[in-house]
Amino acid sequence: MSFSSFNGAKDGVLIVALDGPLLLGNMFDFQSALRDLKPPCLILDLSNVPYMDSAGLGVLMNYYVSAQNNHRELLVVGVNERIQALLEMTKVDKILRLYPSLEAAEAVS
Repeated sequence: MSFSSFNGAKDGVLIVALDGPLLLGNMFDFQSALRDLKPPCLILDLSNVPYMDSAGLGVLMNYYVSAQNNHRELLVVGVNERIQALLEMTKVDKILRLYPSLEAAEAVS
């Protein structure tokens, strides 16, 4: 799994795009990088993530909690059916702000 970041269309918005599955075996570099990211709004683009395990979900939720505690936002875009099923099963879909596309998320950021 690899990831890259770039500025969004609005000030204070950072987009992080992941490529590949987010799993226990490859999450540590990503988790470490996330800890250093503190933009007012982070959009996490999962469009190229085919699969996520519970450890990957934990990384997202840890960032979400940290963002909430520090008055920042986390928006998630591009979730496929498999990841959507995981989010629904764990009820995380009721917590995270999910958007179908980067454009939709940027419109509300």
